[in-house]
Amino acid sequence: MKTRFPRLRKARHGERGNAMLEFAIGATTLVSIFAGTFQFGYTFYQYNLLKNAVENGATYAALKTYNSATSTPSSTFRTAVQNIVVYGDPAGGSSPIVSGLAPGNVNLNVTFTNGVPTAMNVSISSYTIHAVFGNTTFTNKPSVTYSYQGIYQPY
Repeated sequence: MKTRFPRLRKARHGERGNAMLEFAIGATTLVSIFAGTFQFGYTFYQYNLLKNAVENGATYAALKTYNSATSTPSSTFRTAVQNIVVYGDPAGGSSPIVSGLAPGNVNLNVTFTNGVPTAMNVSISSYTIHAVFGNTTFTNKPSVTYSYQGIYQPY
């Protein structure tokens, strides 16, 4: 059988395998883009959970009665703030709000001015988000500072 366009037939015969090559390049590019988008989205989601937890802890610290005469908080005050950040409850809990977060990752810094507490800073340090394609470690991030509004009763 003769074709009307012999040149077209020859050109198509020389292009064998191009579709497979184009698919491989396109699929690799799309998978890379989707993986990067997932990685960014998951890390952003985890960071947002951390930020909300730190804000709750800073709010709690700014309103709770402060019972230390120095900028070093008492162990009960520190533990309560750490538990609010990690578990959402000052008494503690068994499952953290953010996977892998522990009370040891929560920092509490109290600012004193003229012998009284004036600000509470809560931050997260040495916490790593383990996503599928990589890890992100945070040091002193997120960090929230609120003015102290509670009652000061040093013991």
